[in-house]
Amino acid sequence: MRWVDCYVWKPATVWLMAWSFAPVVLGQSQSQTQPAWRPDKPVEFTVATAGGNSDRITRLAQRILQGRKLLTVPATVMNRTGGNQTLAALHMTQHAGDAHYVLLANPAMFTNELNGISKLRYTDFTPLALLVIESSVLAVRGASPLKNMNDLAERLKADPDSVSFAMPARGGQPHLTAASAVRAAGVDPRRMKVVVFKGSGESVTAMLGGHVDVMVSSAGSVLPLLQSGQARILGIAAAQRMTGALASVPTFKEQGINTAGIAAWRGFVAPRGLTPTQIAFWDDALEKVSETPEWKKGLDEGDVVRQYLRSREFGKYLDGEYALAKTVMSELGLAK
Repeated sequence: MRWVDCYVWKPATVWLMAWSFAPVVLGQSQSQTQPAWRPDKPVEFTVATAGGNSDRITRLAQRILQGRKLLTVPATVMNRTGGNQTLAALHMTQHAGDAHYVLLANPAMFTNELNGISKLRYTDFTPLALLVIESSVLAVRGASPLKNMNDLAERLKADPDSVSFAMPARGGQPHLTAASAVRAAGVDPRRMKVVVFKGSGESVTAMLGGHVDVMVSSAGSVLPLLQSGQARILGIAAAQRMTGALASVPTFKEQGINTAGIAAWRGFVAPRGLTPTQIAFWDDALEKVSETPEWKKGLDEGDVVRQYLRSREFGKYLDGEYALAKTVMSELGLAK
């Protein structure tokens, strides 16, 4: 009888015990699932320069995010100038783990660290999205005897000191792009005569006045001068020829200069320490921005190449670009 009781009632007892534990297990599973994150306080977009394409791209993204209700909190764009992006990057480090702070970054994040200006590395930030690649150009005043990249190469081979290059910083992305072109033309880039100006405005004035021979800058900075006939673009550092207003400008490679230079990428990064759910929010929101007609139209008008990558792919892209920048800077003797 005792054996029968055990045989009859034990399965029922086990079944009842299992049922009593089910809500606990279910509750544990639900607690382990992280809820979707959304900004719950104002978002600050930081850009290191006022005016220019970086500022314009940041403000365009902000307008679309708010206009399409992808952000339901206030958002502002703050210009934190100084140190060729160093001050803006330092500002981000004060907000570790806070996804309400976003920085529009560029290759200065590499070069500042490699040449010893800053101790911050690109790995000290959370990549969010690659947005665009802005091509650099080598330009001369309209009356210059230099007509193309081959003319420049021949002049440099004959006398490297006879050509001066205007640029915003020694060791920055424009310098590395010009140095790559000079090296590909068979000239020692360490012999380049570099003249540093505070910004493209000063470089334009010096070039048009005949105080420097070649200006190295973004295509957008020279485009109005090209259209007015005041300047000529010798070549553009791009993988393929541009469309629109720059369609007539040949690439370096088309002219036998086998390099596309160092990419002038622009992308959003955030402070380090973001959670997966915070990154997921920005992945979703920024990808939606990149697919809007107003984003495409706005970038096309600035003659920049749309090149959207999500956070994970952007991180891999940064690894490759950093390695290239380090190689070129080491060859120039600029890497510390």
